[in-house]
Amino acid sequence: MTSLTQRSSGLVQRRTEASRSAATDKDRGSGDEDFEPRRGDEQDEEEKGDSKETRLTLMEEVLLLGLKDREGYTSFWNDCISSGLRGCMLIELALRGRLQLEACGMRRKSLLARKVICKSDAPTGDVLLDEALKHIKETQPPETVQSWIELLSGETWNPLKLHYQLRNVRERLAKNLVEKGVLTTEKQNFLLFDMTTHPLTNNNIKQRLIKKVQESVLERWVNDPQRMDKRLLSLIFLAHSSDVLENAFAPLLDEQYDLAMKRVRQLLDLEPEGEGAKANANELLWAVVAAFTK
Repeated sequence: MTSLTQRSSGLVQRRTEASRSAATDKDRGSGDEDFEPRRGDEQDEEEKGDSKETRLTLMEEVLLLGLKDREGYTSFWNDCISSGLRGCMLIELALRGRLQLEACGMRRKSLLARKVICKSDAPTGDVLLDEALKHIKETQPPETVQSWIELLSGETWNPLKLHYQLRNVRERLAKNLVEKGVLTTEKQNFLLFDMTTHPLTNNNIKQRLIKKVQESVLERWVNDPQRMDKRLLSLIFLAHSSDVLENAFAPLLDEQYDLAMKRVRQLLDLEPEGEGAKANANELLWAVVAAFTK
């Protein structure tokens, strides 16, 4: 945990960024809360004031939270982000109307026992998402959420299913962020080898992302997951599962940090089966949550 001095300076930076974007946020109004795709359209409307290039997918947001700003790479000790990014893909495809869970049937199968079904194979415009969607559509019999997270991560003992693995995901996502003007590309020498890194070049976008996560559990906390925006709720769960959520809360003052973590714990303590059965809930979203919290 960072010192109070470090958090105070980080909070000042966050508030400075917030004041810069206040006018834009005011113009966006309540539309900033609605991240759900409309009329089945895959376009995200989360940042109506932004250009198309700065609209980030769940995978890109989680990776951006995990990247070290100056170094341009994720922590070498983080062994959770790989599977977390695959969970992001499944939820992203579900929110865009491409995937759903099979019907629960008379026996009321659990979320983790139900298969993932392709609802629509319309291209999303994102290469990684389309690659994952193609695998899911063509696989018979269908697989469960837990199986797809393992298959897309390459964490399977079945050599016949290794072709499902999506390779170089972090590097490909970083290149997407380079194209969107968020990161840049550099080469760094690590004694015995050179490594491509992607340092942060547009701090405004990352600060806005951090501010959005912080406010979701502080100023805009509603104490009801069904009233929270599904995309933002997913981001909190997947950032935690990817072990990068701490990075968003580190700049907070001690009291704010403790309150934020307390409310995140409340979300983590929810029962996915019960939440997924509620009206207007996205079942696949809660199935991914169940896969990471079981």
